[in-house]
Amino acid sequence: MIDGRSGEPFDQPVTVGRAYILKLVHLVDDKIHARSTGPYSLVTQQPLGGKAQQGGQRLGEMEVWALEAYGAAYTLQELLTVKSDDMQGRNEALNAIVKGKPIPRPGTPESFKVLMRELQSLGLDIAVYTDEGAEVDLMQDVNPRRSTPSRPTYESLGVADYDED
Repeated sequence: MIDGRSGEPFDQPVTVGRAYILKLVHLVDDKIHARSTGPYSLVTQQPLGGKAQQGGQRLGEMEVWALEAYGAAYTLQELLTVKSDDMQGRNEALNAIVKGKPIPRPGTPESFKVLMRELQSLGLDIAVYTDEGAEVDLMQDVNPRRSTPSRPTYESLGVADYDED
């Protein structure tokens, strides 16, 4: 090998190319990660993050802004609801794909429901309304076929209503 500045050969043998490629492949093997399905957070129902928890790729705030600027509204809707924490929408989308039917509109993300519950726990009287003016019950059960509700109610506990005097 010849030094490009002086035009004289190097004193020692030099390895080029292959060693660097092998090192790069070795580093990539440690870093590469992919997920099709995996665990979800118990509170927000969003996919966990990171390779150690078999998590998914996070869509950060700046990525959302980039997709907004590009005008990818349907892509954003899918990524932020069905592919994230919309449990009911996720199940309905899967059923529609299996049955060959159109995918229904996504529901309310679980992270929004968690935010509403946290604000209500602070004593704020917050409600969500539809376009028609009807109040949306964010605490309703997701699966109507389930025999027991996801949270205890007076009816499920067998407690009769009583009037306080």
